[in-house]
Amino acid sequence: MAISLIIGTDEQKGTAITMQPSLTHGLNILYTGNGKGKTTAAMGLLFRAWGNNMSVAGIQFIKSPEIVKGEMIACRRLGIPFETLGKGFVFEKFDTTIHAEAARSAWDFTREVILHRNLDMLLLDEITYLFVYKWLDCNEFIQWIRENKPPTMHLILTGRNAPQELIDFADLVTEMKEIKHPYTTQRIPAQIGIEY
Repeated sequence: MAISLIIGTDEQKGTAITMQPSLTHGLNILYTGNGKGKTTAAMGLLFRAWGNNMSVAGIQFIKSPEIVKGEMIACRRLGIPFETLGKGFVFEKFDTTIHAEAARSAWDFTREVILHRNLDMLLLDEITYLFVYKWLDCNEFIQWIRENKPPTMHLILTGRNAPQELIDFADLVTEMKEIKHPYTTQRIPAQIGIEY
């Protein structure tokens, strides 16, 4: 299937370029930063790929299925495998053992998915927190992905405070930067359909 793109403005005569879609190189895509929109952008890619008849799936590492449901329910309604395996938001002043165990279990599950499912795209939502909290070594993660991810699989990684090693490893990195947020400026709490 060829796709034609027209390059130019109304004042210029456009030039048609024909492109052949190719999945010969699966990209490692990272959305990080302190701003809102990392999961939102990643879900957009997942839905775009699904709309193009690609095989997709998602795994959430921190969010809890009891609290954060919107993306999980949408995916399940569309028949997209989507697992929310976290125990909820992590607060360092409390014992994080339950979060660490859930995250390591989710990583074990993820490796099985990468090895045994024939996916075109996989979302690993909030994976960076495993590195931030030292529940998983970032360099070990990168090495495992290099050795085991199918060459045509697109891998989407999200989360704040991405380590430099992960930034260097990724093919595409977008930093979400908070300019203004209704909670910080007006104390408006998280809104359903916006934050979750």
